[in-house]
Amino acid sequence: MTGTTRSSADLDPRRRRTLFRSWHRGTREMDLIMGRFADAEIGTLTEADLDEFERLIEVPDRDLFRWISGEEEAPSNYDTPVFRRLKGFHQHGAPIHT
Repeated sequence: MTGTTRSSADLDPRRRRTLFRSWHRGTREMDLIMGRFADAEIGTLTEADLDEFERLIEVPDRDLFRWISGEEEAPSNYDTPVFRRLKGFHQHGAPIHT
């Protein structure tokens, strides 16, 4: 995947900006993690969820990647329902290649 697969035409300005920022983080790995989640979920996030997601966007890539990959535990102030949704969105119960 090389970028967003979702149109932002039906989104309000805040969600458009958040979708864009999700795909333009700095490292390609985090673009894919945050961007794919945003493509799938941005339209259904509540305003409070969006606040939490925007806070996660501000976390440095290396830290957020470690939390999502399970290499480090997320600090309690970031271990929110939105973070857990993001982490769960990218977890696989089985090998992706067989």
